[in-house]
Amino acid sequence: MGAAEQDVYRDTWVRYMGYANEVGESFRALVPVPVVWASYGVATAYVTADAIDKGRRAATAHAQDPTQVGVAVVDTFVWQGLASVAIPGFTINRLCAASLALLGTLTRWPLPLRRWATTALGLAAIPLIITPIDRTVDFLMDSSLRKLYGTPGEPPTPH
Repeated sequence: MGAAEQDVYRDTWVRYMGYANEVGESFRALVPVPVVWASYGVATAYVTADAIDKGRRAATAHAQDPTQVGVAVVDTFVWQGLASVAIPGFTINRLCAASLALLGTLTRWPLPLRRWATTALGLAAIPLIITPIDRTVDFLMDSSLRKLYGTPGEPPTPH
């Protein structure tokens, strides 16, 4: 990627689409379940678009080596799928479920207040979980899948 070329999936507001499912999970106590599932659809569309974009960039940079295209797509899709969808979605889901249950046990707050408090906690947790999850997924990828194609660190990007 040239210095002047911007990565729309990592350097612009589009990146926030990857957090849609965390927001959906935060609101699970307040919205119908299909809304939560739609938030996963948005996040998964973001992950897929980013993986396709990284494959396109690899194809441009490594026209003679189609293996690099496959590596870029797979690495990006797996990394983003874990770090942007699966792990944060599960984390916020369990945090919100536990907080709603605990508030029901430990307080006499009315249910609507407990639901809003759970949603606020879920939203507040999102920025706190991003970096630890990203670093954990880096470690997992470097310790497993990336050993197959020898690219530790960030997902492969064209030079």
